[in-house]
Amino acid sequence: MDPDVADLIGIGDDAGDETPDFSDLFGDTSDSDDGGGDSGPVDLSVRTFTRPARIEEESKPLFSDKDYYKTALTGEGDASKRTHTILGQFLQAQDPQDRSMHRGRLIPAYWDLFASIARKISSRLPQPKVMVLRFGLLLPTMVSAEQRTMLGQVIMDNQTGEPIYYVDEWLGEVARGRVSTSATDETKPSNRREPDKINALLEKNRGKRDAQLNVVRNAVTEMASLEDELKERVDIIGSHDLRPEYENMPSPYNDMQRSAIGEITNIMRRLAILNKELTSHYRELDSIMDQLQELEEREEEAGEVRVDVKEISEEANTVRQMTKLCVGRQGNHFPLLMRQYLRGTLMDVGTRENVLNMLADAEYFDPGVFLRTFKMQTNRIVPNVILLPCFGDQGVCWEPFERYNRASSRGRLAIPMYPKDLRSAVVAALGDLRWQIAKEKAQHYWMEEGLTGWYYQWFEGRRTRGDVKDAFIQDYILWITKESEGTQKLDREVRGIFWRYMPFPQEVKEKLKNRGFVYSELYKKDINRSMSDGY
Repeated sequence: MDPDVADLIGIGDDAGDETPDFSDLFGDTSDSDDGGGDSGPVDLSVRTFTRPARIEEESKPLFSDKDYYKTALTGEGDASKRTHTILGQFLQAQDPQDRSMHRGRLIPAYWDLFASIARKISSRLPQPKVMVLRFGLLLPTMVSAEQRTMLGQVIMDNQTGEPIYYVDEWLGEVARGRVSTSATDETKPSNRREPDKINALLEKNRGKRDAQLNVVRNAVTEMASLEDELKERVDIIGSHDLRPEYENMPSPYNDMQRSAIGEITNIMRRLAILNKELTSHYRELDSIMDQLQELEEREEEAGEVRVDVKEISEEANTVRQMTKLCVGRQGNHFPLLMRQYLRGTLMDVGTRENVLNMLADAEYFDPGVFLRTFKMQTNRIVPNVILLPCFGDQGVCWEPFERYNRASSRGRLAIPMYPKDLRSAVVAALGDLRWQIAKEKAQHYWMEEGLTGWYYQWFEGRRTRGDVKDAFIQDYILWITKESEGTQKLDREVRGIFWRYMPFPQEVKEKLKNRGFVYSELYKKDINRSMSDGY
């Protein structure tokens, strides 16, 4: 065997000249480690991201175990045997055509192995199996020692409190029933199990509860504000001017006090109306909470919900489909992490902390990207983000929200961990989210109204080839990465649409108005619209 190949697959001089016997390679192991995280309800009071205090920690010896490869493949049956055989052929192939052939065979073999490991996610998996799911690293020597050290610096646990998951964590959440399986185009059977029906009803009622809580919260906030105004007006009325010539007796109400009396009348009228509305809101909330309590009791009687193996397999297959979308037709679909494809430093890898920082940067330039309006109430809802160990260059929005809960469900974004440009990959997913939310909002009129309508009409008018959503996403990337800095890259009409429907924060607008005539004109249009009823 070629010495370089032998070193790559971990066969050193002390291991002898022969490839390890398969029965030795795949014996049972008892080492275990659990990779998972907690998911909680959406906190509608949070208005912005809290950036992580650090993006790395001291490197851990995750890949130094000499039995790493053996443990990763142990117990996976035919999937592990097939992957082991084809991987060896791929690594030893010298002819480019043979190597390409084995590469093509290795891709489906690996995904079978991936699904096999995923089906056991409910149990405590050995650490190498978790690392295969998380990083796509099956054989540690397929990356350099420096790269293994770099991956060892990744913070394993979710210390951010944000719904950003590595694949192993995500599959664990699905297996424990904490999040529902991702929606697919396949028709679901109508005769769902009772626990599934309860889960669907629970999710729907939790959405109603979250929306109604926000309605109550807004009413209470308005009431408190009016009460403060009322106190101020009463203080004004009680502060009389004095007449020193008449033993400092108080003067009649002055103009300000008379005005305060009129304002008090209006405040009291509004408080009376608000009190009736709040009473009705609480009554509806009580009803929702009663229904929710009943459903939770039914769920408790049914016992702990565990998703069956078939559904975990379906979710693993969905992860594969997400990966295909992130990579694209012409991209690198090789599923294993290799040294030549892992570029740059840890800052260039889609770790949880790096992606969180990118999301925070994008939200600063597009403050409305996570805002969702339901029943006249606007809430900030950050979607679940799944970090995929693939070489894709573009993140995607798998679903903008869950079908049973449009009020407060998170939806799903998928972000590739090893893109050429991490910032563009993250912003692409947000552009996809923007498009889908706007399209759902406009419903049948998405080609005529709102953000999607205006963009579609421009797109059709240019007679541009390709998919309109893909074009929108690429323009959205330019909007966030270039136009936000004053670099003019977009068509004039597209810039106007984005400025109107996805405006930068006022601070950025103030800077841009001095960066060129086009931005100055857009800023003036803002002022004109704000002075009219049509804004």
